[in-house]
Amino acid sequence: MILPALFFYLFAGVCVASAVMVIASRNPVHSVLFLILAFVNASGLFILMGAEFLAMLLIVVYVGAVAVLFLFVIMMLDVDFTQLREGFIEYLPFGLLIGVIFLAELLLVVGGWVMNPAVTKSITAAIPANISNTEALGLVLYTKYIHYFQLAAMILLVAMIGAIVLTLRHKSNVKRQDINVQNARTPALAMDVRKVTAGQGLQDADAGEWVK
Repeated sequence: MILPALFFYLFAGVCVASAVMVIASRNPVHSVLFLILAFVNASGLFILMGAEFLAMLLIVVYVGAVAVLFLFVIMMLDVDFTQLREGFIEYLPFGLLIGVIFLAELLLVVGGWVMNPAVTKSITAAIPANISNTEALGLVLYTKYIHYFQLAAMILLVAMIGAIVLTLRHKSNVKRQDINVQNARTPALAMDVRKVTAGQGLQDADAGEWVK
């Protein structure tokens, strides 16, 4: 019993400290590295609880794909974080108002929360011998909690679109197509009929208009 308890306090302490450093770090690359460390320690906690599927899911999906992708995107994109922080003072009162509302909601939820005595018995209920850990998780997730699962997927989709919109930067020296302008072109705008004198061709003064 002593060894599992030591591993629990080790994983939990490092996970909480890494989560705090994700928010406190000024360098976004360091924040992503601390996020990876938090995921690894959280997977260790899942292994101690016997949920090896969730532990491998954190390592393979979140650490191996999502967190590393964030790291490479931050390192490769030339994001001007100074420009992103502009207007911080202007939107600070609105942000504080939202923070106070969220804090009040959390206090109301925590203050009125009462644990059902039957919850501990349902949590410690043994999994049937003929069902694996992964199968039992799938049966619960896609039946009883399917609506919460879909809601979480929608929230992640909105967060992904918001991240793309915030980091998208258009280069001024790159020519881009404008579909509205292309659809609005008429033969009168695309062609110009000129009467050219035989043997002379186009004059140099008209070359700019033809190119345009």
